[in-house]
Amino acid sequence: MKKVIGLSMLAVMLILSACGNGDSGKEVTVGAKSFTESLLFAEMTEIILEQEGYDVDKRTDMGSNVLREAMEGGQVDITWDYTGTGLVTYLDEEPVTTAAEAFEAVKDIDAENGITWMNPTEVNNTYTLMVRQSFADSEGVNTLSDLADYVSAGNEAPVAVNDEFSVRPDGFGALQEFYDFEFATDDVTIMDLGLTYQALRDEEVDVAMGFNTDSRIEQFDLVNLEDDQNFFPDYSAAVVVRSEVLEANEEIEELTKPVADALDSETMTELNYQVDVEERSVSEVAEEFLTEIGVIE
Repeated sequence: MKKVIGLSMLAVMLILSACGNGDSGKEVTVGAKSFTESLLFAEMTEIILEQEGYDVDKRTDMGSNVLREAMEGGQVDITWDYTGTGLVTYLDEEPVTTAAEAFEAVKDIDAENGITWMNPTEVNNTYTLMVRQSFADSEGVNTLSDLADYVSAGNEAPVAVNDEFSVRPDGFGALQEFYDFEFATDDVTIMDLGLTYQALRDEEVDVAMGFNTDSRIEQFDLVNLEDDQNFFPDYSAAVVVRSEVLEANEEIEELTKPVADALDSETMTELNYQVDVEERSVSEVAEEFLTEIGVIE
């Protein structure tokens, strides 16, 4: 896993000063979506802020749009979200494929809505098309261009996608157009997202959509096809705070920065794996990770 070499002096001072703090009168509500990665983000944030003396109210298991509405309505103060979701889903903007450009775009636009994006990570939980490792090895399909060539040559390639991905502007149809190929209509099955991984594992299909950091990719011996022509938008995770809350509690940016700096897609996949496959609790995995990177003792 990726290590953090050191914390900034300010972050160290803030964390040390938090030890032994009682009720500071500082209150914040942390929000999370319903999947493991988001729950881990929220748990880490709660631990860090409570250590600093905050009274934290954690609200979880929200859908993206519900969480966004809670942020806009002031029911949630801080969360971790994804640049692509911010641009495409919340702000109805065109998708951006480059991490830095996507972050700057959503940061600039959302500032007008009283929402601050900060501390971007290298966790890119973008959409992906997956195949079984055995299929990749036997058929020589390792990239989306390879898949396009494979399908265009007349090979059958049953594929599973969920309903949202099938209609998104940055989804299934646009991907085929971008890579200049088309799955046969009879080869396409629409199913719930959680079932796409299982269908691929069980050889009901040869290709399936998923998310880049999902632990089932490793668990089921699947492989993400490389997006070698950069179609998929960037979905890098970052801290998102209501601007008025950040103005009143400026230390939140420095307190969460060590976590953001420590995370990349490989590390996040491993943390998800520990929860989803090894069946460890979210709180245990989050606390262990924060200890490992030196944020808590």
